[in-house]
Amino acid sequence: MGIYALTGGATGIGAAIKQRILDNGHQVIVVDLKDADIAADLSTQAGRDAAIAGIRKAAPDGLNGLITCAGLASHVPDHPLITSVNYFGTTVIVDGLKDLIALKNGTIILVSSNSAPMCQSPEYMDALLSGDESAARTVSAGIGGHDVYSGSKQAVARWMRRNIRDFAAMGLTINAIAPGYTETPMTKAVAKDPQYGPAIKKFVASIPLQRPGQPEDMADMTEFLLSDKARFICGSMLFIDGGHDAMLRPDNI
Repeated sequence: MGIYALTGGATGIGAAIKQRILDNGHQVIVVDLKDADIAADLSTQAGRDAAIAGIRKAAPDGLNGLITCAGLASHVPDHPLITSVNYFGTTVIVDGLKDLIALKNGTIILVSSNSAPMCQSPEYMDALLSGDESAARTVSAGIGGHDVYSGSKQAVARWMRRNIRDFAAMGLTINAIAPGYTETPMTKAVAKDPQYGPAIKKFVASIPLQRPGQPEDMADMTEFLLSDKARFICGSMLFIDGGHDAMLRPDNI
């Protein structure tokens, strides 16, 4: 039996991943605002510290894997909050637990998005990747919600790739999954938003496989990446989006 940690496991994609891990006979430590083993607010450093400490206490002998699924969508009006949860709530948690995961030569899976390439704010990207949370929050307050969301998800993937040598040297594999539009409580809220709703409906209608993603689709890929069959996959951004990224950006490989 393995032991895994999962942020954002209360609903949506995270809940599907949690259930898949449990169905496979493993233990999973869930971090979320509520309905979790560890209640912590990942938008704050204090919350991140509490999450790290709680996971270390629950798995002192090491983790087989970590999945960072906690995140907020573009319709949230508090753009600095999106910034802090999506990027710093991921990178700080990974940095704080990587030695624990290395004890078991484990696997890290970051949840990015197929919207990641869409960010049009280089200043925001630079602030995120510099690790300056205060500056990134300030920039985010002055740009649109879609750029804040997509930028936070792009930065997560770029941070992973920039640090891949260090992770691999520790015996870790780390990858990012990039879900396309997936039917969850969060995305349903975005679809109902007056500002973003019409664009979301057009976006869903344009998916080549002609259906939205389901949380189980993301759990399928996560299950594979956590398995021994994926041990040579490292530093990859894997799109699970019904062909959307390929259709929208056919020459980007």
